[in-house]
Amino acid sequence: MDWMRVAVVFFVCYLIGSISFSRLAYRVLAPGREMKVIELQVQGSQETYKVTGTGSSVLSMELGSRAGCTVGILDMLKAALPTLWCMWRYPGQPYFLLASAAVMIGHNWPIYYRFRGGRGISSVYGSLLVIDPIGAIACAFGGMLLGLAVLRDAIVAYLAGLWLLIPWMWLRWRSLPYSVYAIALNLIFVLGMVPDLKQYLKFRGQGKVDIKAATDIMPMSRGMMKMMQKLHLMKE
Repeated sequence: MDWMRVAVVFFVCYLIGSISFSRLAYRVLAPGREMKVIELQVQGSQETYKVTGTGSSVLSMELGSRAGCTVGILDMLKAALPTLWCMWRYPGQPYFLLASAAVMIGHNWPIYYRFRGGRGISSVYGSLLVIDPIGAIACAFGGMLLGLAVLRDAIVAYLAGLWLLIPWMWLRWRSLPYSVYAIALNLIFVLGMVPDLKQYLKFRGQGKVDIKAATDIMPMSRGMMKMMQKLHLMKE
């Protein structure tokens, strides 16, 4: 690999990832208002859960599901297109894996917004659908099934899709770059979720958050829960 090319791919894709479509949508759809930290009431207590991210899930809570869905698609495309371009421009080279990771880093810690961004789940699956669409769908569904239907833990449902990606990439591709990529995605995602994990584990430890309450205070988990219920894999 050409290390100068590595640096250029990483830097350019990081800048692309730093584009915050949720903030841009907020300016268009709610001019004069600033995106704020949302506080959700934790059931059965006086405490609140602070939603610190700035991605499509937060936007959907502020401006509706249509706006959130649109921004989610744009976040997926901003990861998918650079990844696809690198696959086309440098065939047989793992630059596309670097591009995917760099976009996710930019999404989570955008240089344009004082490094305060989203959590990167849309960006992750946007590029994964280009790199390994079967793996993306299988791991995402497997993670939801494991977290919500088996272990009944919202955090597991949220993270398990990426956990499963590590053995999947090794078994599917038998390639060190793919395995390193899967591990890197998990590290980036967990680091981005540190504020959320601290709050969740605190309330979970106090017995204030059951599976229903957890999905209520975690926007992405609510969507997962609804999907599992529609597939009749969970009770209403």
